Amino acid sequence: MEIAVVGREEFVTGFRLAGVRKVREVPGDDIAGMERVMEELMKDREVGILVVMDADFRRISPALRKAMVESVEPVVIAIGKIEEVDLRERIRNVVGVDLWK
Repeated sequence: MEIAVVGREEFVTGFRLAGVRKVREVPGDDIAGMERVMEELMKDREVGILVVMDADFRRISPALRKAMVESVEPVVIAIGKIEEVDLRERIRNVVGVDLWK
């Protein structure tokens, strides 16, 4: 499984430098393009974790946002807060156990 990152140039550059191979750069004003790339990566069987910037995550359509929040494979991580669901809750949903207990 691979980590994939989608977002603006300033967001994805650090991941690219860290060695993440699946990096998709999309201009911040191209929401349709951002959604298209996110949907493509959600369907990619090699992607285990999809990282997006919280600001971009909040701008996509409610239907795609809901699908991403509920996704188990890949796990979608928005850097920052995901709606009302925090990282602890996402991990509990994916793993099935609260690792902090």
